[in-house]
Amino acid sequence: MTDTDDDLPHAPATARNRAPILAVLRRVLPPSGTILEVASGTGEHAVYLAPRLPGLIWQPSDADPLALDAIERRAADAGTANLLSPLSLDAVAEAWPIRQAQAVVCVNMIHIAPWAATVGLMRGAGRVLSGGGILYLYGPYKIDGRPTAPSNAAFDESLRRRNPDWGLRDLEAVTAEAERNGLMLGEIVDMPANNLSVIYEKTA
Repeated sequence: MTDTDDDLPHAPATARNRAPILAVLRRVLPPSGTILEVASGTGEHAVYLAPRLPGLIWQPSDADPLALDAIERRAADAGTANLLSPLSLDAVAEAWPIRQAQAVVCVNMIHIAPWAATVGLMRGAGRVLSGGGILYLYGPYKIDGRPTAPSNAAFDESLRRRNPDWGLRDLEAVTAEAERNGLMLGEIVDMPANNLSVIYEKTA
């Protein structure tokens, strides 16, 4: 994240990926209900997506107090009726500050967090989603142990240099963790810049 002129953190990739993400979400999310966004970061996705999905209540969250401040300020500036104040939520926590949601959305977290965050995300999503609920993931992955493009291989190496606990995850391992929590893989969508949208559905 880099600082913008108004002193709010800014994620440059958001402007590139938000429209393709919206296109998938419009197709896979329910027409109404609460959408919990885990690891909302700068809040830029939240303020873009919420007004374009007016039938849904968008609940952003993050574990970082600085991120929560940025989300709160962006949400206040946006003045979007269906965008709620952010929750303090650590994916690893055994209890989340929300009991139920119709969908969970998580963009670009899994590869810049320890594996425990993925495990926690799946456990938490399994708790808050009812049968038919959706878990939507976006980001780069490995498939069959290999990055899907040379640029992703380089990105994986740079992440692991920054933090040995980070790095692109094997989609098969992510899916296995999802299945342990009653989340079945429904669809994989190729996205720009060698990213994937991965959609899981909670079984009854």
